[in-house]
Amino acid sequence: MHILLTGATGLLGQGVLNACLDAADVTRVTVLTRSAIDRPHPKLHEVRLEDFAQAATVAPQLADIDACFYCAGAPPIGTAEATYRHVTLDLTLAVARAYASANPQGRLFYISGANSDPDSRLMPLRIKGETEAALQALPITTVMVRPGGILPEEGTHSPHGLLRAMHTLAAPLQSLIVKNVPAAATTNGAIGRAMISLVRTPNPPRVVENREVNALGSPH
Repeated sequence: MHILLTGATGLLGQGVLNACLDAADVTRVTVLTRSAIDRPHPKLHEVRLEDFAQAATVAPQLADIDACFYCAGAPPIGTAEATYRHVTLDLTLAVARAYASANPQGRLFYISGANSDPDSRLMPLRIKGETEAALQALPITTVMVRPGGILPEEGTHSPHGLLRAMHTLAAPLQSLIVKNVPAAATTNGAIGRAMISLVRTPNPPRVVENREVNALGSPH
């Protein structure tokens, strides 16, 4: 399988990238990125794009890719609504449309969030819900992946200092949290493994909640 990945340097994307590189049947990973990723690997290929709003300009480089794992996004806390909407809705749609135009038979897996709803009173959940609806209207198969809390697997970390400190404190209890509260939390690697599992499925569900992510993404 050939996978397109966005957000590879974030907490989520690091775990998803590791899962892709570890999967024997993922033979190539194309990372759409604004800056270079310092990780030499024979499977890894970069497409540089400073502004994701211009994704249509690199559509020819996105052809013949089996699935897109869209993991880029803005922090829901501390981001102004206009910025959050632009990053979450506008940029996601720009990349999704470019991918869809280059891969009419492709699949797009969007990392949304638990309780996303276009009618939500909470700004991040409302915009995530609007983004889900817009993606589901595209002429390709789209799957909304809705994790709850996302914890880092070994060798990965959040680029945000406060979250990194919180994860360090939670590390001794991480496996217990995921095991005992499977509907509320997961890991970045489990999300990656779950999406790879879903790509192998002929007819994946339209929405995948946190509990299903843990079931599909548990290490074997």
